[in-house]
Amino acid sequence: MAEIIQKYLLVTSGNYAPGVKSDCQVSLELCDDGGLQIELVSKVKVFYGKSIVQLCQDIFRFFEVEHARLKIEDSGALPFVIAARLEAALKQVFSTSREYLLPLIKENGYSSVRDRFRFSRLYLPGNNPYLMLNAGIHQPHGIILDLEDAVAPARKQEARFLVRNALRSLDLYGVERMVRINQGERGIEDLKYIVPHNVHLILVPKCEDATHIQNVEKEIARLKGISGIEQDIYLMPIIESALGVEKAFEIAISSPNIVAMAIGLEDYTADMGVSRTSDATESLYARTRFVNACHAAKIQPIDSVFSDVADLDGLARSVNVSKSLGFEGMGCIHPRQIKVIHENLAPDAEEVAKAQKIVDAFCKAEEQGLAVVSLGTKMIDPPVVKRHQKLIDLAVNLGMISKDWRDNYEC
Repeated sequence: MAEIIQKYLLVTSGNYAPGVKSDCQVSLELCDDGGLQIELVSKVKVFYGKSIVQLCQDIFRFFEVEHARLKIEDSGALPFVIAARLEAALKQVFSTSREYLLPLIKENGYSSVRDRFRFSRLYLPGNNPYLMLNAGIHQPHGIILDLEDAVAPARKQEARFLVRNALRSLDLYGVERMVRINQGERGIEDLKYIVPHNVHLILVPKCEDATHIQNVEKEIARLKGISGIEQDIYLMPIIESALGVEKAFEIAISSPNIVAMAIGLEDYTADMGVSRTSDATESLYARTRFVNACHAAKIQPIDSVFSDVADLDGLARSVNVSKSLGFEGMGCIHPRQIKVIHENLAPDAEEVAKAQKIVDAFCKAEEQGLAVVSLGTKMIDPPVVKRHQKLIDLAVNLGMISKDWRDNYEC
């Protein structure tokens, strides 16, 4: 049974204003009598009014609420959004551990793997359902439902319900399902809204030492035990300060579930007291030290976002610089950036052809029992072959060449 905090307190949740799409605002007041009074303001009331009212009645029944006044101002919200907004409002006026969970749709039952590509990760504000709806169609390698910087402090609690419901009800088209939690204790509290709902990877912001990761891991383990979850939940710490850069390797090896680490240059440059520039010379030390730490720990180094969404040529140049430094992915803040990042991080045909020539020559030498390998006038040593084999593996996984390419290879 819910513990009522305060009756006759009018509370709101959600968004309704000119320009707001696919959302709603609910205004709720618990009463002593009068039953359930539900007022719906919606352009789709004729088509969906009955189902919206029925959903709200079901939620009231679930939480054993018999008397309430509810006004819903709707701008095309889907059921998972309406449910999230109403639950967030209800939990402002009474305390209960119960959760109204919509079914986990079958399209969202897939898992992730440690070494999948993470060239691109698209940030989506965790309190804006409109931007979530078709994000997976753009096929980034990962979608981040963001509970941290993209959500105003006063809206973080209601965003938790929306992100939880999105993980269950929103088709993300097979991309890696990521959530960025908040800092410190607020981030630990975020975990109970996402761990049980098939999140694949959790981004941990503002990491400055291994204890940040250890605290997150401890709570994830506790929640997995309660929920009976067995699948791995991967971690991506975000390094955003001078201290974080200095401790990057310590953080990178702090958990076997860390598969990648990202650097956040907006906060890093602010911490350093310098301006972020397009050529990024002010962060070169941080980025090279960060990349080295990631490769030493055998995890993927992920670069910061490129903030000018209109400058795609500038983005392409930035991606190529990142690639030359050893980065293996980049953040996105707009879908138009995804294709540019993928194209410029992928090897080009000339790189693949060179790698094929070197790997083929090495394999032939090994087959002949030769210890020394040369190609033309150049000697090929194992580290060179290893680097080019990694590029070959990337080309195979991107579908650029067949995994059996040597069967029909002619130099």
